[in-house]
Amino acid sequence: MDWRRVLHLQDENTRRKWGYQFQWTENHLTADQTNPLRFSYDRLGAEALERLRLIQNSTTISGQDTKASKPRLDLYDLLRENYNNDQILGQLWKEINTVPDWVDWAQLARGQEVFYRYAAPAMAGFVLQGFIGENATTGGTAETLVRTGGFSTKVLRHRLFETFQWLLQCTKSLEHIKPGGAGHASTVRVRLLHSSVRQRIMKITESRPEYYDANKHGVPANDLDSVHAISIFCASPMWYHLPRQGVFPREQEIVDYIALFRYVAYLIGTPTAKYFETPTQAKALMESLMLTELATSETSKVVASNFIKAIRDTPPVYVSKEFIEAGSRWMCGDEVCDELGLGRPGYYSWAVVFGLCWLSMAVCYTVRAVPYLDRKMIAFLRPLIYDYIVESKGGLGGASRFNFKYIPGADKKTGNEDAPPVKSETPRILERYCFGAFIVGCVLFSLAAFCGVRMALYLPSVSRAAWAMI
Repeated sequence: MDWRRVLHLQDENTRRKWGYQFQWTENHLTADQTNPLRFSYDRLGAEALERLRLIQNSTTISGQDTKASKPRLDLYDLLRENYNNDQILGQLWKEINTVPDWVDWAQLARGQEVFYRYAAPAMAGFVLQGFIGENATTGGTAETLVRTGGFSTKVLRHRLFETFQWLLQCTKSLEHIKPGGAGHASTVRVRLLHSSVRQRIMKITESRPEYYDANKHGVPANDLDSVHAISIFCASPMWYHLPRQGVFPREQEIVDYIALFRYVAYLIGTPTAKYFETPTQAKALMESLMLTELATSETSKVVASNFIKAIRDTPPVYVSKEFIEAGSRWMCGDEVCDELGLGRPGYYSWAVVFGLCWLSMAVCYTVRAVPYLDRKMIAFLRPLIYDYIVESKGGLGGASRFNFKYIPGADKKTGNEDAPPVKSETPRILERYCFGAFIVGCVLFSLAAFCGVRMALYLPSVSRAAWAMI
């Protein structure tokens, strides 16, 4: 255990960002070391996209725009059907279906189980810190998001669920992430989607340079954005999201989880060398990017505001605006939340957040301590969460194929929008359970404190009586 961090001791290597403190080491990366990644990107994916677009266009022309001949929107299917006919497509297909020597399928299976073992606090962390504290405050990412329209309050909730669908498909089973599996295919689709966004924004910028500042933010959907995104999904849960809620994964769990997302990063065209080869590299990368990349802006305020408006009081969980703000302040700190313009919720919302943390601690530690319960819980949650988010009417209502729906336009830039209409009364069941957990926790802590005081007062008298008898 690092007692310097526990005792908040500082020295010349201590760094602090929005309430998160760490020690700078030789493994950490400076801005000068990460900046080149802004101007590099997945060139193989970009070249493959060009070939796939040509195939789509040729299909339309040859079919004379008949209904049956409209170009297929699913780029992964086009890639699978045409990789034998084109060198670039063949190269991409070979890459995504070649399993690197460092992949250990048994380890990746254990990494998938880690997600479901800590599913509740992990998903809460993604929402409250990953999207608000990271995506909203990362300059290039935020600027790209507002130009796609995907952060409009009308579609943002759907886009959030699509992100969770991809995550769930990557962790649902080992077969899902192996070549040909649903998670494997979705990762390739997301890779091609990133290339589509980049291509569209850069094409608009050619005629309207003011549309996107590539000199400042780098190429849209660049390698730095990709590395940062993978870090949010693998490093942040292990060293930020879960510990912030009182849950600390075991060392082997961290190793396995990082290995899983190293393979995911490989599939999606993200650089992995020096970033995700070991947990030490992954943790140092997370902390380095927190220090060098996170900063609020007017765009950040728009993204954060629209995000909260889009997910409050909506199925399947129905949480209030005040709960989201309290949770974000607990996860991210008051400094960044004040800069983003988040409100200051009341005591009830804070009690609900503490109840969520205590409930997560009780469930996670109890279940993982009993192997039988651990296996049963993972087997129970895998289909339940997927059906809840992907298949249910309150979720996506069916799996997404990650088509290019949120298309950047010359006059499209998402601003601060009104909240979508919600029911006047929503069943905030999650908040009620968490508040109940807070009450139970307070009672238990009070009883423990009372018993401790009584024992402290009683033991001296017992000791004196025993001594007198001797």
